[in-house]
Amino acid sequence: MLVVACPGQGAQKPGFLNSFLESPSFRETIEAAGHACGIDLVEHGTQSDEETIKDTAVAQPLLVASAIATFNELFADDSLPQFVAGHSVGEIGAAVVAGILSAEDGMKFVNVRAQGMAEASNAQPTGMAAVVGGVAEDVISAIEEAGLAPANVNGGGQIVAAGSLEAIEKFVANPPERARVIPLKVAGAFHTDYMKSAQAPLADMAAGLEVQDPRIPILSNRDGQTVQSGREYVDALVSQVTSPVRWDLCQATLVEAGVTGLIELAPGGTLTGLAKRSMKGVETLAIKSAEDLEGAREFVRTHA
Repeated sequence: MLVVACPGQGAQKPGFLNSFLESPSFRETIEAAGHACGIDLVEHGTQSDEETIKDTAVAQPLLVASAIATFNELFADDSLPQFVAGHSVGEIGAAVVAGILSAEDGMKFVNVRAQGMAEASNAQPTGMAAVVGGVAEDVISAIEEAGLAPANVNGGGQIVAAGSLEAIEKFVANPPERARVIPLKVAGAFHTDYMKSAQAPLADMAAGLEVQDPRIPILSNRDGQTVQSGREYVDALVSQVTSPVRWDLCQATLVEAGVTGLIELAPGGTLTGLAKRSMKGVETLAIKSAEDLEGAREFVRTHA
């Protein structure tokens, strides 16, 4: 039993698309995605530096396009995984591969999300930091006492705090007991009320989208449960901008369902790392370069 996971912001690395673009079909998907959102994603995925692709307005469309293109390479025939799930902005890539949104609408949607969140991030200096270790309840209490919010509860001993940069810096200097605090390469306090201004334009766009019910069981970051209605899932994408990502609950649902394998679409590594700590006994494979695709196809044949 296989789940395909779509990574979220922070997974991107300079040049990560280089090897993939040697495939004409992969390049075609990325070019079409870039055309849909008005961004040169080929350029950003191959030439742009770390600071450029850290920009929310660039990172989010780049990650969604990469997830769509990687999925298309893996599932070119009629085979499909048993589950799909995305982390944060990865939920939009998941919506496309599950058939809820067309690729074009998914890219237009993520572009509105990214622009709105970038503007919200520029309004005041905010950021995020991963807290690794400690007791979850104690860590969440420490985050809230520091004037921050638990934006991502990722499982595997990792919780992400978000809020003002000043509060983040103080929190890094005074971590919770038996925990480390690591600042993340993101440009805002995502999944908190700091992103409130990004919701209205996203809701307006969502209302006009043509939405289908999912062809693959899809999990929501809201509560880790499968969502049967495409419209309900898209509505949750809108509220997700200011709500915590409960990836821990997604992982728990997958383990309970009996999933045996997890593939993380490009740029992979983050979610497989979490799975190794939280989903014991589940095999994982991260797609980091085109060289991983053949092994990933064999992984699909084994687990799907």
